[in-house]
Amino acid sequence: MIQLIRKQIFPETMEVLYDNELTPETLASDFEIKGGKWHVDEDGWLIGENRENAPGMVISKEDYFGDILLEFDAATILPATRDIDLMIHGSWNEETNERDVAYVAGIQGWWQGMVGFEKSPTYDFLVQTKLFDFKPGQVYHVCVGNIGNDLFIAIDGVVALEVHDPNPIDIMKYGKIGFEAYCTKIKFKNVKVKRVTYIDTAKPYDPEF
Repeated sequence: MIQLIRKQIFPETMEVLYDNELTPETLASDFEIKGGKWHVDEDGWLIGENRENAPGMVISKEDYFGDILLEFDAATILPATRDIDLMIHGSWNEETNERDVAYVAGIQGWWQGMVGFEKSPTYDFLVQTKLFDFKPGQVYHVCVGNIGNDLFIAIDGVVALEVHDPNPIDIMKYGKIGFEAYCTKIKFKNVKVKRVTYIDTAKPYDPEF
């Protein structure tokens, strides 16, 4: 269970939209490599490596619209210590060969160890926190998703960031998910996309004095 503001979500009971085991074959059939070096190792980890100060991305061929949850395990590969990055509700500009409209989420990103969201390509929406105590090389279970205009990142079952976008991406038009290696080396496993459902937990405060 993950407790959001006025909502509880239960990832283990959600409808599963994608749950293919990562292999070299499913990497080729389900994703497109748009930058960096990506492969699936013998233990089933999707490895992303990129030495450039630029997004090295792998993105889904399928679209996942509406309220979704992207769930996965991830870690940096030492000596890399930063930037476990991803996108939901994304798109790709084939003319410029760049990420286009997307919500970009990051853990230990933005040069100062932030957990946050930004909105591509205008970056007029940016929210971050330094409160998560990140350990390089440690495997984390990550859930990133949206319920309408509300976005959230939960790490090991605890909400690290929740934010409301007053000018949201059209979640019924943009539906790519993806992973991004930004001047780092990282790994992902147990990748799932789910349809978000929730229980309304809104209630008034009870007086404490």
